[in-house]
Amino acid sequence: MDLSHLRTIRIAACDLNGQMRGKRMPVGLADKLADGAARMPISTLNVDLWGRDVEDNPLVFETGDADGVMLPTERGAVPMPWLATPSALVPMAMYWEDGRPFMGDPRHVLADVLARYQQRGWRVIAATEMEFSLLDDSGAQPAPPIDPLTGRELDQQSVLSVAELDAFDAFFTDLYEGSDAMGIPAQSAISEAGLGQFEINLNHQEAMRAADDAWLFKALVKGLARKHGFAATFMAKPYAEEAGNGMHVHFSVEDEDGNNVFNDGTERGSDLLMNAVAGCLTAMPASTLILAPHGNSYDRLVPGAHAPVSAAWAYENRTAAIRIPGGSPKARRIEHRVAGGDINPYLMLAVVLGAALAGIEDGATPPAPSEGNIYEIDGLPQLAPNWKAAIDLFDSDPLIARILPDRVIRNLVMMKRQELAGFAERPAESHWLSWLEAV
Repeated sequence: MDLSHLRTIRIAACDLNGQMRGKRMPVGLADKLADGAARMPISTLNVDLWGRDVEDNPLVFETGDADGVMLPTERGAVPMPWLATPSALVPMAMYWEDGRPFMGDPRHVLADVLARYQQRGWRVIAATEMEFSLLDDSGAQPAPPIDPLTGRELDQQSVLSVAELDAFDAFFTDLYEGSDAMGIPAQSAISEAGLGQFEINLNHQEAMRAADDAWLFKALVKGLARKHGFAATFMAKPYAEEAGNGMHVHFSVEDEDGNNVFNDGTERGSDLLMNAVAGCLTAMPASTLILAPHGNSYDRLVPGAHAPVSAAWAYENRTAAIRIPGGSPKARRIEHRVAGGDINPYLMLAVVLGAALAGIEDGATPPAPSEGNIYEIDGLPQLAPNWKAAIDLFDSDPLIARILPDRVIRNLVMMKRQELAGFAERPAESHWLSWLEAV
């Protein structure tokens, strides 16, 4: 990206909650970023939702709250079309002083998982479905947005309504233009089942790029919504009685010749597909904290609410946590349907892809695929039922310890326990404000 016409840049890395942490800088300093001129406390990427240091985190006082070195990622600079001042964002990654990747940086965590695939000569291809809600946040509780055409508050669900998309045409036009400028492969948009809820799919691409783009797309959506006079949120459940926001991910694996290893020419799929499905199912209960990282996340994970609550798989069945879509065997892939829109895309992909690879390494076999309404099937392994249970399960699970670095497990558990305590001290009716744009 040509930065010569810009006035400022932002440098930012992704913290454990998916928030951007970094600095505003004069554009003239951009040339020095690759030389390690940008520094920031290592602990910054492991603060809690409100930006507070995590108590007893050894990154703070035991290290003297030491700086790390921030270096640009291969994603490169992208424009920030939601700002009035011409500006660019340079995505960064955090390193120790001696050049080692800081494994509390979620992007490094995903890179570590993808490196294990690369050791086999494989490449992961992924796509995301990004659901979000537009809303009016000016009152004591979230409210549906004002329809730009009628001037009245939206008052009904309009699933797959072209008219509702057209009512917000100015916003979506800016969103597609912004996505194009940022190199984000935004595909079709639909009006979803909830009030003011929409979905845009991001096209299949290399998994790290997919994670980068999901992270950047969230910032774009939220920034442009403010530009148009309303708010946008990826909260898992903005309204108690409306559909929640998910972030389904589709993935396949290519070998060195570009062949899909999940394809054996049959409708069933290859043995490697079966192994990967088994791995995802085994890891799913203990992965709940990554797939549902906030207290609000668990309002979405209830039976019959179009979000999975059990570790089950099926062919062409949207009540399953793991769905194998139909179509040509050449496009055989896994759709992982558990994650809420409030996830950290790097950690979500790391735990899902790490689980799939563990299943392949172990030659694991899944149970028979489920059929019918999976909410009505008894005896299936369940996701963690609440936030506290998810933290405890994640903390002690041996498969999670095999998939993720110890540092990110320890730091995430400490942070989430601090957030759990923090919300207990805050009035319940104000909790939504903490999640509104922070996720």
